[in-house]
Amino acid sequence: MDLDNQATIKKLSEEYGSENLMVVLGMPTDGLKIAVETLTKGDPSWAGPLAGVSLGLPVYHVLEEEIRDLIPPEIYEEKLKMMEIVLDLEEIKSNLSEMRASNS
Repeated sequence: MDLDNQATIKKLSEEYGSENLMVVLGMPTDGLKIAVETLTKGDPSWAGPLAGVSLGLPVYHVLEEEIRDLIPPEIYEEKLKMMEIVLDLEEIKSNLSEMRASNS
């Protein structure tokens, strides 16, 4: 997660409160665990605006069923269906499930 995104998320969290936000990622498995850790516990590299900042935000992937079901089918087909084919959805679900369990 780049520094600009970290700064934006930190600002939104301060403005609206972490309890009123959730994050939906669309990234592949590479970097997913680090992004989730950054959004929940703080930037593990200690290089960005979220270094030492534990937001505890709920994090989902756009291909997870609970998010996918919120997207109009025609939009999902046009914009996201290819991601579902290319990405390892089971690994994404497994990684997020593991991260959520460790954060609860």
